[in-house]
Order: sequence, then structure tokens, then C-alpha cells
Amino acid sequence: MHDLIRDITLCILFAWGVGLAAHFFKQPLILAYLIAGFVIGPFGIGWVKSEESISTISELGLIFMLFMIGLEIDLKKIVRAGRVILFAAGGQLIGGCLLGALFFMAIGLPLGGGHFDALYLCVACALSSTVVIVKVLYEKRELDTLPGRITLGILVLQDIFAILFLAVQPSLADLQVGVILLSIGRVGVLVATALVLSRYVLPHLFHQIARRPELVLLGALAWCFLIGEIAERLHLSREMGSLVAGVSLSTFPYALDVTAKVTTLRDFFITLFFVALGMTIPIPNLSVIGLALIIAAFTVVSRVITTFTPLYLMKQGLRASLLPALNLAQISEFSLVVIQTGIAAGHIRTQTSSAVSFAFVLLAVLSTFAMVRSDRITRLLIGPLKRIGIRDLDHGQAQDADAAVGHGDARRIVILGFFRAASALLSEIERQNASLLEQISVVDFNPNVFKVLAERGQHVIYGDISNVDTLVHAGVGHAEIIILSVPDSLLKGANNEKLVRHVRSINPTAKIISTADLLADVPDIYAAGADYVTVTRLSDAHELYEAINAADQGLLKDKRAEMDAQLAERREVLA
Repeated sequence: MHDLIRDITLCILFAWGVGLAAHFFKQPLILAYLIAGFVIGPFGIGWVKSEESISTISELGLIFMLFMIGLEIDLKKIVRAGRVILFAAGGQLIGGCLLGALFFMAIGLPLGGGHFDALYLCVACALSSTVVIVKVLYEKRELDTLPGRITLGILVLQDIFAILFLAVQPSLADLQVGVILLSIGRVGVLVATALVLSRYVLPHLFHQIARRPELVLLGALAWCFLIGEIAERLHLSREMGSLVAGVSLSTFPYALDVTAKVTTLRDFFITLFFVALGMTIPIPNLSVIGLALIIAAFTVVSRVITTFTPLYLMKQGLRASLLPALNLAQISEFSLVVIQTGIAAGHIRTQTSSAVSFAFVLLAVLSTFAMVRSDRITRLLIGPLKRIGIRDLDHGQAQDADAAVGHGDARRIVILGFFRAASALLSEIERQNASLLEQISVVDFNPNVFKVLAERGQHVIYGDISNVDTLVHAGVGHAEIIILSVPDSLLKGANNEKLVRHVRSINPTAKIISTADLLADVPDIYAAGADYVTVTRLSDAHELYEAINAADQGLLKDKRAEMDAQLAERREVLA
């Protein structure tokens, strides 16, 4: 026990020290934890040598990490997931596993006879890193964009796939239909038990202790370890049980409260897991480095093929098909979990595990840089793809200039970029002066916007508004009123000031109406050539002030009824 406490102390100290360096150099913290573990582990300076300590630290960290992953899997969102996300995730997972199995067997890795290196690698390479992706998309404010939603939807379904693999994994050495059915049956019993208890027992208990944060935290931990122990009794694993415990709580009324209270504890044990994982990584030889590079290259190529293809076939356009493929081009921290279960079961070699860990580190760094520059990379790829005959959604628009959805000259009023403000504007015009819609053109590269507006008979042109050629070919030079309503935080490759300058150079006489995120931006946008600049926060402030007045006068219910009536009349493209 004394050695375990000392080892945990060393883990935390070194993780913090290397983590600070990673923070300053803007690298993933998981990378820092792996390096810290390697440095103090038996293959580094050897300050932590006890296999028992490493195993205990790793198991505790793994249990908590899977519990939190389970908490963040929203079953309701999966049920509501759109057809695009379901088909894209299915194509990516099935295609990735098939390509992986064929590729890794072709390079000589075993798939049977008690050794399943190729199988574990194809599963590991089919999963992407939630930690890396969510962090970068959040910082880029792209979580709520179409490519962002597709990316997150695929990530959730990848987690479900990993759960199913972990359910079958203990029976790989004796993979018979009866054994598989028995494993699935045990998982079914575990899931049913967890769901029944979380539906009919836990709500009453948590309702009683909702005002006692320490009891909420303790109750969540007790639930995690209880379901883990039930899983162990069913000849599954505590790790599997902790994952099911988290999933069963994900639709629980107190799930957000539980997640908030367990997060700090989770971070502590996740740190321990990755530090302990780093301790198991030996000093790489040339064969391990070579295999790691092969795994990394295969992951990137296969992810692009298996993600881009189904999205493109579902008519999402080149941009919305390429961006999720770039976002997902790394190996998941869940992959390391899968590999560790394979090591524990004796299914794969240590060399394979080490290669996956190195590939994870390499791709975590490279994919972060790629995601930050994903829009620039996408623009560079779209041109060559078109030249080799891969068509985008704008194909044929030039030949259909007179159609309702054509590429010919834009109409009298042009909306450049289509997000929520533009959606609300079209709905307002439809409500007050529907005939004006015939005089409006929309230019945007969101395939959903393109499809819905086209179905409604609205003149829409598919294109990237940050590209001057798009504006010229769209006929913006002949428009009388040009509206820029997308905030700078959501524009890709430009901002409102630059767009106004581009538009003014193309059309010196049009009335340009733009928007500003910051008050300080207003003079610059006027200087660029805008005729009028809106600042949405001012109208928001006015609306909130009126709501306060209504509340003071006891008229808030009347104001809400008025708002409900307005909402009922609206038919927006982006709800």
C-alpha cells in the first residue's frame, strides 16, 4: 500500500509537470500523460517498477474513463440521429474494419489461432479521438456546424461499436455462435438490470439527496462500482460494467448534475490511466516505429476513404464530405482501452500495443494541426478533385441558369452566407411580403440549406462566399442589395470586413448590409464599403429589456403568448 501511494504521487507530479509543458506548446494533454508515464516507468528512469501498482492504477483510471464516456453517450440523440449520420457512421465503421482486417492480414499480422493482432488493430483504427476532436471543434466554434454535427454523430456511434466489441472480446479465443450469443445475453442482462434500476429506483433516491452534493457524488460512484461488480459476476468485466453504468445514467434527470460533480474525479483517474499506459510502453525499436508509421498512415487514408465516400454519395457536397473525414483522422483514446483489454486477455503482442500507442501520439499531434487548418486544406483539395471528375453540388448550375435553382446571375437581392439570421429573415419575408422571395438569391455551401431552399423553389447558388470567383460567377456584380448576416465567428476563410471589400470591388453601386460581432468592428466595416451595419446584440438587448418590463408589469405570460404565436407562424430552414 505504501508503494502504491508513492507511485500515485509520482504519477500525479510528473503528469502535472509534463502537462504544463504540453499546455505551453499547445499539445494534447493525453500526450503529456503518456510521456510522463514512460519517463517514470520501468522502461524510463524506473522510479515506478511495481507491476501490481501499474495494473491497479490503470484499472481504476479505465473504470472511471469508461464511466464518463458512458455518461456522455446520449441515447436520445442517437435515436434522433439523421439518416446522413447513421449511414456515414455505418459506412465508416464497416468499411474501416473490412479494410483494416484485409490490410493488416496482408502485412503479416495474425487473425486467429489465439492471436488477434489484425482484428484489434482494425477495430482500434476505426475509432477516432473524442478528446482531440471536441476540443478543437469547440475552440473553432464548429460544434454546431453541419460538418461538426456529422463528426460528433459518428463519434457517438463509434463508442457504441466499441461497447459491442468489448462485449464479444472475452470470447474471441473460442468464437462460436453459442459463445457469442451467451456473451450478448450476459450483456443484455447487465444492460436491462442497469436500465431498470436507473429508471425506477435511482430517480427516487437521487431526488432525496439532490441538495447534498457530496451524496450525489458518492451515489454516482456507488452506482459505477455496483454495476461493475455485477458485470464481474456475469463473467464480463468491471470496465464493461462501468461503461454500462454511465450509459444507463445518460438519460437520467440528474445526469448533468452527476457529470459535473464526477468530472474532477474523472480527470484525476483518467490522468492515472494514461500515465500507467505510458509506463507499459517500451523503448521502441525500428520494427515498432515502422509498424506505428504504417498504422498511422493506414488510419488517415482509410478514414478519408470510408468517411468521405458515404457522405459524398449522400449528396453532402465535397466540403461537407471532406471536413468530417479530416476531423476524424486520428486514433481514439478508446482504441487504447481496446488494445489494453487485448493485452490483458493475451490476444495481442506487446509490440503491437506499443505501435498503436506511438501511432496515437503521432496522429494526436498531426491531426490537431490539420483540424485547425481544415478549411484551408479542404479548399486545396476541392480543386484537384473537381479536375479528376468528382463533381460538387454546383455541377450543372452553369448550364441551368434559368432554372429556379441555377447558377446564372443572382437576383436583385443577394444573401451571402446562410445561417440562423438569414433563415429568420426569409421566414419574416415569407410572412410579411411573400412576393419579395422571387427577387432574392442565396449563396451558401451548406448542402442541407441548398437542398431545402431548392425544394421550396427559392433561388439558391451553391458556393463558397469567401472565394471571389464564386461571387463573380454568381452574378453578385448585378445585384442591388447585398446582405451579409453570418457573424465573423462562423465565417470560414474571411470576415465581414473582407467580404464587404470583395463585394464592393465587384459591385460599386449595390447597397451592402453587413453585420458586426464587436462594436469596435463597425467603423472598419463602414470603411470597407458597407452602407449599413447591424449589431444583433442591440436588438437582443432591446428584447430582453422589454421582457423585464413585462415581468415587472405582470404581463410576461402575455408576452410569451405573443412570442409563441410568432413561432407557430414561422417556417424556417434552420430551426
